[in-house]
Amino acid sequence: MMGKLVRAVALIAILGGLGGCTDQATARAEWDLLVGKGLAGGVGFEVDHGLAAVRHLVPGELTLWLGAPAVVIRAAVAADAATRWRLELRNAMPDGVLAVRRSNGTVIDATEVQSERATRRVYDIDLPPDSQVTLSFGSPAAADPLPFTFALMSDVQDGVDRVGDLVTRINAEPDVAFVLSAGDLTQVGSDEEMKGFQHATRHLKVPLFSTIGNHDAPPDTPWQTWFGRGSFRFLHRDVLFSQVDSASATVSPKVYEWLEQWLDLGRGRVHIFTTHIPPIDPVGTRNGSFGSRGEAGKLLAMLARGDVEVTLYGHIHSYYAFENAGIPAHISGGGGAFEEKVDGIGRHFMVIDVDPRVGVTGTRVVEVD
Repeated sequence: MMGKLVRAVALIAILGGLGGCTDQATARAEWDLLVGKGLAGGVGFEVDHGLAAVRHLVPGELTLWLGAPAVVIRAAVAADAATRWRLELRNAMPDGVLAVRRSNGTVIDATEVQSERATRRVYDIDLPPDSQVTLSFGSPAAADPLPFTFALMSDVQDGVDRVGDLVTRINAEPDVAFVLSAGDLTQVGSDEEMKGFQHATRHLKVPLFSTIGNHDAPPDTPWQTWFGRGSFRFLHRDVLFSQVDSASATVSPKVYEWLEQWLDLGRGRVHIFTTHIPPIDPVGTRNGSFGSRGEAGKLLAMLARGDVEVTLYGHIHSYYAFENAGIPAHISGGGGAFEEKVDGIGRHFMVIDVDPRVGVTGTRVVEVD
């Protein structure tokens, strides 16, 4: 109840700052800016680029849900701060390593505590009083431009009770580094469903990084408190991944500003773009597209000018491979929501191979049913 009250107060404040505007896409973008920040026990924490949600924070204890393979946490420690901290990283890369340093470069020891889950890492750390500390977590080879593989799974919705066999099948793919998702992990976007999805996928051997879908986005959505930002970007092996919130069949002007910066960052790199709703429905069987064709053209023109490698979508509960604005595109919405029934494609996920020096080198659909 308290979490819902806090979200309601935050949403009122955000909407008030928008001059009474009820633009939920912009409200969620404003909410994104609050992700990854917290203060307790005389220590202020901030995650670079908001790439982790603060799930628990009291003096001496910090729990984060990671939204990217690598994260950097900044800690401002007061002179009278609590110094002994337990840091718990959920949805973390299994081979990740934590490095802790003061601003002067001095290394701080972190003692790892054994965890029963591959994607949960726990550390005990002594933070020096009156100091600035950087905690960096990521895979040792994350900066090396080497080929890698990831999976794409979207649109689980009310199929969460059956998602276990999807998890088992993804775990059987030996080379998958992480799972990407285009959203709709829940049916109505409630706290209970967010918690239920994370519980149902607890045996996944790799982390899952997702943008938000329309079913995940009621007006008082708890998405940011459970999964983190709806719009964000990260680098993995020098490949740029941009995840954009289109849950309202539009993109907030604020997110377009961020996307321009991300497109600049992606120049000269392989850039993979993901959003929930396709700007243009390639088939038209359910009108699964942006509310405005003009805006759809605007977004696709931006992506084409930015030399994006591939666009990945969900929302339509089937699989389609096509091109938009000359960019290869895939719709994969086979996570368990009701099937389209018109093409015989049931539950599935995609496996995508990437070479940072070349681009996407292979895609395949893995059918589960």
